[in-house]
Amino acid sequence: MNKSKRQEIFTRLRAANPAPTTELNFDSPFELLIAVMLSAQATDVSVNKATGPLFAAANTPATIHALGLAKLKSYIKTIGLFNTKAENVRKTCLILIEQHAGEVPESREALEALPGVGRKTANVVLNTAFGHPTIAVDTHIYRVSNRTRLATGKTVRQVEDRLEKVVPREFKRDAHHWLILHGRYVCIARKPRCGSCVLEDLCEFREKTELS
Repeated sequence: MNKSKRQEIFTRLRAANPAPTTELNFDSPFELLIAVMLSAQATDVSVNKATGPLFAAANTPATIHALGLAKLKSYIKTIGLFNTKAENVRKTCLILIEQHAGEVPESREALEALPGVGRKTANVVLNTAFGHPTIAVDTHIYRVSNRTRLATGKTVRQVEDRLEKVVPREFKRDAHHWLILHGRYVCIARKPRCGSCVLEDLCEFREKTELS
C-alpha cells in the first residue's frame, strides 16, 4: 500500500467520525486506567456494566484500595479473569498512592511498571487520557492493518511499529480509535462488511464480500 492510499484512508475515516474516542466510560485518567486494565479479554460493554457501580462507590486509588479485595471482586465478578484483575488493580492503586501522589503518571515507563499494565494498556492511557499520538494495537487493529495491507506484521508489536512509521502525522492521535472502531463494526473477523465500507476501493484485501 502506498502513501497516497494511506492518506486517503484516514481522510475518509476522519470525515466519517471527526472526533473518535474509546467506548469505555470514564471521567478521569485513573478511571480510564482501571477500565482498560479490566478490559483485557473482555468487551467494553461488560466493563462499563461493572465500572458504573464501582466508580460510583470508589473512583480514586485510595477509595478503591480501601474497598478491600473481596469487595472489589464483588463489583467486577462478571468480567473474565476478575480474580487476577482485582489483585492487580489493588496493587496498582497502592503504587499510585505511594509513588505518584495518587495520580496516573504520564510516562510509558511508569505506566508499564504498574501490575497488570502492559504496552497496549499504557498506549491507550497515554493516547486517550493525555493526548499522546500512540497507537495501541489490539486484535481488531491487528486484523484491519493486515487485512487491508495498511500496515502488515506477524506480531502485534510489528504492526504497531509499522503503523508508527506509515500513519501520517496529522492522523496519529486518532488513528487508534478509528481503526479499532472500524474493526469492531465494519471489518469484522469472520465476514467483513465490505459492501458498506468507506474504504472498500482502497483496501487490498483480496477476498472482499458483498455484505453490508
